[in-house]
Amino acid sequence: MTDTPGTPEGKRAYDESLLEMVNGAEADFLAGKRGRHENVEGAVRIFLEFLRGFEFLQFDRPVVTVFGSARFKEGHPHYEQARAMGRALAEAGFCVMTGGGPGIMEAANRGCQEAGGLSIGVNIQLPREQQPNPYVDRYMIFEHFFVRKVMMVKYSCAFVVCPGGFGTFDEIFETLTLMQTNKIEDFPIVTLGTAYWQPMLEFFSAKMLSEGMISASDVDLIHITDDIDEAIAHITAHPHGCRRTSEVDATGGGQDPTGA
Repeated sequence: MTDTPGTPEGKRAYDESLLEMVNGAEADFLAGKRGRHENVEGAVRIFLEFLRGFEFLQFDRPVVTVFGSARFKEGHPHYEQARAMGRALAEAGFCVMTGGGPGIMEAANRGCQEAGGLSIGVNIQLPREQQPNPYVDRYMIFEHFFVRKVMMVKYSCAFVVCPGGFGTFDEIFETLTLMQTNKIEDFPIVTLGTAYWQPMLEFFSAKMLSEGMISASDVDLIHITDDIDEAIAHITAHPHGCRRTSEVDATGGGQDPTGA
């Protein structure tokens, strides 16, 4: 196992593997019309990244993924709320997984680590390099956004969504679509921060629901709260939510909503 540039001090990256990604592969794959051989090569790289993810995401406890903006600093109310959420999840026996970057991600990883939990980062290769935060016990850097997203959905038994931007909304809306279309079982989605998320819920009801774009049951897929204890209670009480650590064997990271 070798040190990697950008590795948090005293940490090491994911074990070396024959399935190492090639930087820039996603941009090449999405660059437009390409030859058949180039497309096949790109598909093989994607498949290998999936295999690498399967190698990495094997834990002895259920996983809750926390999403949110990279832009909040320590001391900001959203940062401190995410830190408290990470701590509470660890104390309840859950592994905390984030995108591994700064802001909300750092806060959740930090709270988890402070409580003695298992803190995981699944970072993404970006043109402006995003360094892993110093509060992850293990991390993996993905090249393809969609592979990373599949892994987060597959290996999480719940999502906690803190205030964030386009990336955060992308995660929550794609997951809601998968639930709405029965591609995956419903599982807990907690939006943390009523003042931030309530306007979105009001838009769902006032526009999307009233005009027949969604059903009332679709709105109910999201649980909104400011209370950490209420969030934990919702996650553990949900019929398709997280099993306790004692119920999880070493072959998976929790309840897989994909059924795989």
